[in-house]
Amino acid sequence: MKSHNNLKLQFESVFESAVDGIIIINDVGIILDVNKAASELFQYTKNELIGIPVTTIMPQHHAAQHDRYISDYLTTRKPKIIGIGREVEGLRKDGSQFPFWLSVNEVDQEEGKIFTGFIHDLSAVRKAEKELVKLNEDLENKVVQRTYDLEKVVNQLLHLNKQFEDEIIARKFTEEQLKLREAELQKSLEREKELGELKSRFVSIASHEFRTPLATISSSASLITKYVDETTQANRVKHIDKIKSSVAHLTNILNDFLSISKLEEGKAQARLSECNVEDIAHDFLEEIKPLVTQNKSFIPEITLKEKILCTDPNILKNILFNLVSNAIKYTKQNGIITLKLYDDDQNLHLVVSDNGIGIPLKDQKHLFDRFFRAENASNLEGTGLGLFIVKKYSELLHGDISFTSTEITGTTFTLILPKIKPCINP
Repeated sequence: MKSHNNLKLQFESVFESAVDGIIIINDVGIILDVNKAASELFQYTKNELIGIPVTTIMPQHHAAQHDRYISDYLTTRKPKIIGIGREVEGLRKDGSQFPFWLSVNEVDQEEGKIFTGFIHDLSAVRKAEKELVKLNEDLENKVVQRTYDLEKVVNQLLHLNKQFEDEIIARKFTEEQLKLREAELQKSLEREKELGELKSRFVSIASHEFRTPLATISSSASLITKYVDETTQANRVKHIDKIKSSVAHLTNILNDFLSISKLEEGKAQARLSECNVEDIAHDFLEEIKPLVTQNKSFIPEITLKEKILCTDPNILKNILFNLVSNAIKYTKQNGIITLKLYDDDQNLHLVVSDNGIGIPLKDQKHLFDRFFRAENASNLEGTGLGLFIVKKYSELLHGDISFTSTEITGTTFTLILPKIKPCINP
């Protein structure tokens, strides 16, 4: 009984802390329970939602079909939403509508059937898609305008050639200018193309990185309900751990998105204070332990002459975590990762090395670009934001980050942070 209560508490904790909305209804469409994320999405309190028809939070065109969907499914067992998933729209309390991906699972209980809906808000994805369409339209307009400009210049040159055939020097000069103009146009088009690819990569990465953990959470949550006795405790724990891991992964992705938003808008600032850097490092070492698998070795070396330094402890720990976790991720079995943290009279030095897959030479110039991922890392999870954030955080601390890397041999990142005295925030 105690194990059952513990499992119930664990499930309620996961249920309430899930990033995506979860709504549970009975077989006549009455809401039985919702989590915090669902309440916030629809702008109702939990008590306002429990006990009302789920059609209350649907636009009229969805609400009119919903009850018929459930009735037809219970009669024919042919799903239109259940177990399939589809994009629908939700109706907030203030009357506004928003798109989301709905995945519904059916659960049999002694009291009857219940249906659990998992709601992933697509507002940000749709906004990004609209921005991408607008960007492509702007690019096409620029191409047309540049082509028109180029044609205009060519026509002017032809006219000049007809009028001044004997002015060879002037004609050659004009031709050279035309070539320069064409080169500038080509560079501009390439920059516009790179920007378009960047937007496309963002949509692709966001979609992939969210879909995989969400699918894990959905399947594990459904499977947990099937393990009802003590003999299946190990299976329950396994799926609960999967849910926790997926939620943590989603949280890290969202934190990266929030960080990049603040950094690009100029809202992120360093909060300097006198900190014990050695204590910060030891706290970080405890946090990173779970990521170091048994077939990899992590060797930290902390030798500080001056332990109390002026820095932002959260930014410093974030830099440490990004660099070391990347080194662990991109190091193969039996690999070695080292961290060296030391100081001299002027600077604090942070060096992270690994003997992992390394970075292809052609990709190294883009390594600190947002959403960029090296060609040999495309099959590993990640958003391509970590090193961009590290670069920006280094700049907030007036530091300089550099790296050396050889494909297959490994990579070393070096961060040099100046010792700031006195410790006064700007």
